[in-house]
Amino acid sequence: MKANLILFMYALTSLYMYTNKLYAQEVKPKMDTSKMIGKALKSQIETSPCLGSTSEKSSDLKWLPILIKKKEMIEFHPETKDEELLEEIKFGKQKNKIESKGSIEGSTLKSTPVIGANWLGNLNDGSTPMDNHMAISNNGIIVSVSNSILEIDDSQGTLLYYNDFVSFFNVSSIQNVCDPVVIYDNQQDRFILFFQECSGTSANSKLCICFSKSNNPANDGWWKYAITGNPLNDGSWFDYPKMGISTNELYISGNLFYESGGYNESVLYQINKASGYSGSGLDWNYWYNISGSPFTLLPLSYGQNGGYGPGCYLVSTEHTGGSVIHLYDLTNDLHNNPSLNHYVINTSSYSPAADANQLGSSDLLDNGDSRTQSGFYLNGLIHFVFHSDINNGWNGINYNRLNVNTLTNTSATFGLSGTFDYSYPSIASFGTNVNDKSVMISFLRSGSSIYPQCNVVNCDDNMNWSASTVVKEGESFVDILSSTTERWGDYTGACRQYNASNPKIWVNGMFGNIDNVWDTWIAEIGVNSSGLNELSKENKVKIYPNPVIQQYHLEFESKQAENIEVMILSTEGKLIQNLYSGMTFIGKNAFSFNQGALETGEYFLIVKTNQNQIRINEKIIIVGNH
Repeated sequence: MKANLILFMYALTSLYMYTNKLYAQEVKPKMDTSKMIGKALKSQIETSPCLGSTSEKSSDLKWLPILIKKKEMIEFHPETKDEELLEEIKFGKQKNKIESKGSIEGSTLKSTPVIGANWLGNLNDGSTPMDNHMAISNNGIIVSVSNSILEIDDSQGTLLYYNDFVSFFNVSSIQNVCDPVVIYDNQQDRFILFFQECSGTSANSKLCICFSKSNNPANDGWWKYAITGNPLNDGSWFDYPKMGISTNELYISGNLFYESGGYNESVLYQINKASGYSGSGLDWNYWYNISGSPFTLLPLSYGQNGGYGPGCYLVSTEHTGGSVIHLYDLTNDLHNNPSLNHYVINTSSYSPAADANQLGSSDLLDNGDSRTQSGFYLNGLIHFVFHSDINNGWNGINYNRLNVNTLTNTSATFGLSGTFDYSYPSIASFGTNVNDKSVMISFLRSGSSIYPQCNVVNCDDNMNWSASTVVKEGESFVDILSSTTERWGDYTGACRQYNASNPKIWVNGMFGNIDNVWDTWIAEIGVNSSGLNELSKENKVKIYPNPVIQQYHLEFESKQAENIEVMILSTEGKLIQNLYSGMTFIGKNAFSFNQGALETGEYFLIVKTNQNQIRINEKIIIVGNH
């Protein structure tokens, strides 16, 4: 009996230790409520049913024409608050923006970022901007999103899944999709994916939320949900999402706009994660009439392994400029009577900058405003970034560390006024432990002497900056819209790989491609080559879907125009079919083929130049019915 009791107690202790390891969290510090400015109102808890799952291993995009050179471009219109005031500020600064040549980035930190594995990511789907974002799991599965393409790769750049969101979600009422965001939950070893129905009407506005069934959703699929984007039932629609997680919950914020026109208010959804991971009814509420009237409210996830809670922190900046930061403390989890408390913290003055130039075109790139872009919470500090005027109308990174115990903020800026604009930053922890405040920041950069590119910079524990590193150089200027201002942003992706032996992050950012439109680039970042993959896929090949059922598509990059042949060979090397003979474009090349009379089995797809060099040699599997 005593032995059984000992075994029972040992089992309980082991379960307790396992559970606390799995759900390890930093308890949020108690806030000084005497300094609270105001609160918010909350709704009743609601439950949304699961809409089923997506479990297919691969899916096909809509039919693509052979050799895509240009597509019809769809603009997702920027929605903002105080739009006339913002334009007046930016126009005034544009007139006084003076270029100076010969400047270099100042830096005191020698650990300049190093690029590891990198490759062509989500291709342009006919929209602008790309609204790209990404996350990576502990086992190296990368979920990369853009308007409106879902791509899943492994850390070697192998394409595991590729689909448009409408086909992926497969719900008849969801036909216009934009603004995707993805997050990796390192405590649960799962992904959470968000995108919105964006037709701009209150009746159709939906928050589409997917919870992966495992750490590899390319194989195992997702549970899917849809929540109203008109929670106040007042003719509004939801736009510009931000997403974060705590140990137990998911948070999605956004800005509501009236269907008849004009800004309404910002809202925050508080959602129970466990029900989403199990595919059961999703419990949630929303917060509204939020003190301080924030425009774009950023929920903060934990910056390293583990999590924090209960509840979460959120920050917001003044998008047209100011000298305060708005801090919000969501005090508890959904079912434990939380409140949303508002604090105001003084900081250095900031304001929006003028729009950016680009080489080869008079079209400007829209620098947006000074709304909060990206951040995380770690060990009593909130790290967050946005872009702002750093001097004479030039845009730079504005990096902040907000201490939740003392309610003070420390900020530093990074940029190169007079030469380049640095915009749309995203931040990830680069510390070796929770006490190390080092970060990596990815961002977009452009100027009259360079094409639009994406970069990354390191900022250490003492707020010393490295020089920035180019992740992907622009190949040409961007010329999509009929107006003289091109969309740029609206955000970009950076994610820590939590279990890496040495700190490293992964980023995806936009660059101007040779077709004068946007594409994205995925890259692994460290400060030395230790632990990084020695891989660069300048000519990344995509063949999808593979296995092939009916049609299949080949995409690759070419640095020069050249004659090629595309052939199908048997596994014994026998020519089965010559699929294409002709010239490639400089830049992206895209082909579509039918499986034709190919029998079920394995084949090789070969691309050969007229110098008899093998450019591509990839295995394909035919599984279609004949």
